[in-house]
Amino acid sequence: MDTIGLSGPHWLAVLRIGLGLWWLESWRHKDRKSWFEGAGIAWAADIAARHRWSAVRSGFERVVAPRPRAMAYVVGGAELALGLGLTAGFLTPVALLAGLLLNALYFVLMIHDWAEQGQNAMMALISLVGLFGMAWQGWSLDAALGWFG
Repeated sequence: MDTIGLSGPHWLAVLRIGLGLWWLESWRHKDRKSWFEGAGIAWAADIAARHRWSAVRSGFERVVAPRPRAMAYVVGGAELALGLGLTAGFLTPVALLAGLLLNALYFVLMIHDWAEQGQNAMMALISLVGLFGMAWQGWSLDAALGWFG
């Protein structure tokens, strides 16, 4: 593979680190006090209640609605863990798969909001490129530890 300036693995590392910083920004910009008191889940509940797919409505009511505080911590913790893991290149394939799953969940929930769709589509695309390009080969703790060959 011919590239300009960096090797292929290092360009993939740039993409991986950028995605990690994007996840960290998703976590950082939240008003954590109101988020962990339920504001974020209440917002999502409103969207889920009006969702065109009954499976999304009933799934949200069964899984998320009964435990809004716990789900707020799951989402916030996942965004922080993904950001740190991808930026440092630690357990990168796991983080890329988990991020892809989280983006897919956001994508399905926010099916009507095109602004959210663009962000989630781009983050999912970067995750796929990072996963299949093995973005843990350069500038990562995984590479330093010899993980994921």
